Amino acid sequence: MSTNVKVKALVLAAGSSKRFGSRKLIAKLPGGETVLRRTLNRIKLALPNVTVISSIELYSSISLSDSHSEIEIFADSHKGMGASLSHGIKLSQKSNACLVCLADMPFIQTSTYREIASKLTKNNIVVPVYKGKQGNPVGFGERFFRELASLSGDKGGRTLIEKYSDSTSYIDVDDPTILYDIDTPEDLEKYINLTS
Repeated sequence: MSTNVKVKALVLAAGSSKRFGSRKLIAKLPGGETVLRRTLNRIKLALPNVTVISSIELYSSISLSDSHSEIEIFADSHKGMGASLSHGIKLSQKSNACLVCLADMPFIQTSTYREIASKLTKNNIVVPVYKGKQGNPVGFGERFFRELASLSGDKGGRTLIEKYSDSTSYIDVDDPTILYDIDTPEDLEKYINLTS
Protein backbone atom coordinates (compact mmCIF):
# COMPACT_ATOMS: atom_id res chain seq x y z
CA MET A 1 0.00 0.00 0.00
CA SER A 2 1.66 3.21 -1.11
CA THR A 3 1.74 5.98 1.45
CA ASN A 4 -0.67 8.13 -0.55
CA VAL A 5 -3.42 5.50 -0.67
CA LYS A 6 -5.75 5.70 2.31
CA VAL A 7 -7.52 2.36 2.67
CA LYS A 8 -10.69 1.93 4.70
CA ALA A 9 -11.94 -1.45 5.91
CA LEU A 10 -15.69 -1.81 5.49
CA VAL A 11 -17.11 -4.70 7.50
CA LEU A 12 -20.51 -5.96 6.35
CA ALA A 13 -22.35 -7.17 9.45
CA ALA A 14 -25.99 -6.49 8.63
CA GLY A 15 -27.10 -9.91 7.40
CA SER A 16 -30.08 -11.71 8.88
CA SER A 17 -28.33 -15.05 9.65
CA LYS A 18 -31.41 -16.96 8.48
CA ARG A 19 -29.52 -20.10 7.54
CA PHE A 20 -27.62 -20.12 10.83
CA GLY A 21 -30.84 -20.12 12.87
CA SER A 22 -29.60 -17.50 15.35
CA ARG A 23 -27.31 -14.48 15.25
CA LYS A 24 -24.12 -16.08 13.97
CA LEU A 25 -22.00 -13.00 14.62
CA ILE A 26 -22.45 -13.40 18.36
CA ALA A 27 -21.76 -17.15 18.30
CA LYS A 28 -18.82 -17.99 20.54
CA LEU A 29 -15.49 -19.31 19.32
CA PRO A 30 -13.04 -21.36 21.41
CA GLY A 31 -11.54 -18.92 23.88
CA GLY A 32 -14.77 -16.96 24.30
CA GLU A 33 -14.55 -14.37 21.52
CA THR A 34 -17.59 -13.92 19.33
CA VAL A 35 -17.34 -14.38 15.56
CA LEU A 36 -17.68 -10.62 15.07
CA ARG A 37 -15.14 -9.71 17.74
CA ARG A 38 -12.50 -12.06 16.30
CA THR A 39 -13.10 -10.71 12.80
CA LEU A 40 -12.81 -7.09 13.93
CA ASN A 41 -9.73 -7.70 16.05
CA ARG A 42 -7.86 -9.22 13.12
CA ILE A 43 -8.91 -6.50 10.67
CA LYS A 44 -7.99 -3.67 13.06
CA LEU A 45 -4.45 -4.99 13.44
CA ALA A 46 -4.05 -4.53 9.67
CA LEU A 47 -6.10 -1.38 9.06
CA PRO A 48 -6.94 1.22 11.72
CA ASN A 49 -9.75 2.84 9.73
CA VAL A 50 -12.70 0.44 10.13
CA THR A 51 -16.43 0.94 9.71
CA VAL A 52 -18.96 -1.76 10.61
CA ILE A 53 -22.29 -1.74 8.79
CA SER A 54 -24.70 -3.21 11.33
CA SER A 55 -28.40 -3.99 11.48
CA ILE A 56 -30.43 -2.56 14.34
CA GLU A 57 -30.99 -6.09 15.62
CA LEU A 58 -27.29 -6.92 15.79
CA TYR A 59 -26.38 -3.61 17.36
CA SER A 60 -28.92 -4.11 20.12
CA SER A 61 -27.76 -7.66 20.84
CA ILE A 62 -24.03 -7.12 21.27
CA SER A 63 -21.78 -4.56 22.87
CA LEU A 64 -19.57 -3.01 20.22
CA SER A 65 -18.66 0.05 22.26
CA ASP A 66 -15.11 -1.14 22.94
CA SER A 67 -14.36 -2.17 19.37
CA HIS A 68 -12.69 1.14 18.45
CA SER A 69 -14.57 0.91 15.18
CA GLU A 70 -17.10 3.25 13.74
CA ILE A 71 -20.49 1.53 13.94
CA GLU A 72 -23.03 2.52 11.33
CA ILE A 73 -26.57 1.21 11.77
CA PHE A 74 -28.18 0.57 8.39
CA ALA A 75 -31.94 0.64 8.81
CA ASP A 76 -32.51 -0.95 5.38
CA SER A 77 -30.27 -3.96 6.00
CA HIS A 78 -33.14 -6.22 4.94
CA LYS A 79 -32.60 -5.02 1.36
CA GLY A 80 -29.52 -7.19 0.98
CA MET A 81 -25.72 -7.18 0.89
CA GLY A 82 -25.55 -4.89 -2.14
CA ALA A 83 -27.61 -2.28 -0.33
CA SER A 84 -25.37 -2.54 2.76
CA LEU A 85 -22.25 -2.21 0.62
CA SER A 86 -23.71 0.79 -1.18
CA HIS A 87 -24.44 2.45 2.16
CA GLY A 88 -20.93 1.77 3.43
CA ILE A 89 -19.24 3.09 0.30
CA LYS A 90 -21.13 6.36 0.63
CA LEU A 91 -19.43 6.73 4.03
CA SER A 92 -15.99 6.01 2.60
CA GLN A 93 -15.55 8.99 0.28
CA LYS A 94 -12.53 10.33 2.20
CA SER A 95 -10.63 7.12 1.42
CA ASN A 96 -8.76 6.23 -1.76
CA ALA A 97 -9.61 2.55 -1.55
CA CYS A 98 -11.88 0.25 0.41
CA LEU A 99 -11.37 -3.31 1.62
CA VAL A 100 -14.79 -4.98 1.74
CA CYS A 101 -14.73 -7.50 4.59
CA LEU A 102 -17.39 -9.98 5.70
CA ALA A 103 -18.10 -10.09 9.43
CA ASP A 104 -18.71 -13.85 9.38
CA MET A 105 -15.13 -14.73 8.38
CA PRO A 106 -13.27 -14.74 11.73
CA PHE A 107 -10.47 -17.07 10.67
CA ILE A 108 -8.77 -14.86 8.05
CA GLN A 109 -5.26 -13.96 9.16
CA THR A 110 -4.31 -10.34 9.86
CA SER A 111 -1.38 -10.77 7.46
CA THR A 112 -3.84 -11.58 4.67
CA TYR A 113 -5.82 -8.37 5.22
CA ARG A 114 -2.54 -6.47 5.26
CA GLU A 115 -1.30 -8.13 2.06
CA ILE A 116 -4.48 -7.39 0.10
CA ALA A 117 -4.53 -3.78 1.30
CA SER A 118 -0.89 -3.35 0.28
CA LYS A 119 -1.78 -4.11 -3.35
CA LEU A 120 -4.58 -1.54 -3.55
CA THR A 121 -4.33 1.64 -5.57
CA LYS A 122 -6.94 4.26 -6.41
CA ASN A 123 -7.64 2.53 -9.71
CA ASN A 124 -7.61 -1.22 -9.20
CA ILE A 125 -9.58 -4.11 -7.73
CA VAL A 126 -7.73 -6.74 -5.70
CA VAL A 127 -9.08 -10.28 -5.26
CA PRO A 128 -7.38 -12.90 -3.07
CA VAL A 129 -7.05 -16.42 -4.45
CA TYR A 130 -6.25 -19.68 -2.66
CA LYS A 131 -5.44 -22.66 -4.87
CA GLY A 132 -7.41 -21.22 -7.77
CA LYS A 133 -10.48 -20.22 -5.75
CA GLN A 134 -11.45 -16.59 -5.26
CA GLY A 135 -12.20 -15.51 -1.70
CA ASN A 136 -12.68 -12.51 0.56
CA PRO A 137 -12.04 -9.73 1.38
CA VAL A 138 -11.99 -7.87 -1.93
CA GLY A 139 -10.46 -4.42 -2.31
CA PHE A 140 -11.72 -1.61 -4.54
CA GLY A 141 -9.97 1.60 -5.50
CA GLU A 142 -11.94 4.85 -5.38
CA ARG A 143 -12.37 4.73 -9.15
CA PHE A 144 -15.15 2.20 -8.49
CA PHE A 145 -16.86 3.91 -5.57
CA ARG A 146 -19.57 5.53 -7.68
CA GLU A 147 -20.71 2.20 -9.10
CA LEU A 148 -20.46 0.44 -5.74
CA ALA A 149 -22.64 3.17 -4.24
CA SER A 150 -25.34 2.41 -6.80
CA LEU A 151 -25.63 -1.29 -5.88
CA SER A 152 -28.90 -2.61 -4.50
CA GLY A 153 -30.45 -5.84 -3.31
CA ASP A 154 -28.10 -8.80 -2.94
CA LYS A 155 -26.00 -7.77 -5.93
CA GLY A 156 -22.51 -7.27 -4.54
CA GLY A 157 -19.15 -6.08 -5.82
CA ARG A 158 -18.50 -9.26 -7.82
CA THR A 159 -20.30 -7.70 -10.78
CA LEU A 160 -17.56 -5.05 -10.98
CA ILE A 161 -14.84 -7.69 -10.96
CA GLU A 162 -16.35 -9.17 -14.11
CA LYS A 163 -16.94 -5.79 -15.72
CA TYR A 164 -13.44 -4.45 -15.01
CA SER A 165 -11.36 -7.58 -15.47
CA ASP A 166 -8.57 -5.50 -17.01
CA SER A 167 -8.24 -3.54 -13.76
CA THR A 168 -8.50 -6.55 -11.44
CA SER A 169 -5.43 -8.04 -9.76
CA TYR A 170 -5.65 -11.60 -8.50
CA ILE A 171 -3.16 -12.32 -5.74
CA ASP A 172 -2.31 -15.77 -4.46
CA VAL A 173 -2.41 -15.98 -0.68
CA ASP A 174 -1.33 -18.80 1.59
CA ASP A 175 -4.50 -18.62 3.64
CA PRO A 176 -7.34 -21.08 2.95
CA THR A 177 -9.58 -19.20 5.40
CA ILE A 178 -10.38 -16.58 2.72
CA LEU A 179 -12.90 -19.24 1.64
CA TYR A 180 -14.32 -19.94 5.13
CA ASP A 181 -17.52 -17.93 5.36
CA ILE A 182 -20.02 -19.15 7.92
CA ASP A 183 -23.60 -19.82 6.84
CA THR A 184 -24.65 -22.61 9.21
CA PRO A 185 -23.68 -23.95 12.65
CA GLU A 186 -22.13 -26.90 10.82
CA ASP A 187 -19.89 -24.52 8.86
CA LEU A 188 -18.71 -22.93 12.10
CA GLU A 189 -17.90 -26.28 13.70
CA LYS A 190 -16.09 -27.47 10.57
CA TYR A 191 -13.94 -24.34 10.28
CA ILE A 192 -13.08 -24.35 13.99
CA ASN A 193 -11.82 -27.91 13.57
CA LEU A 194 -9.85 -27.00 10.44
CA THR A 195 -8.13 -24.05 12.10
CA SER A 196 -7.49 -25.47 15.56
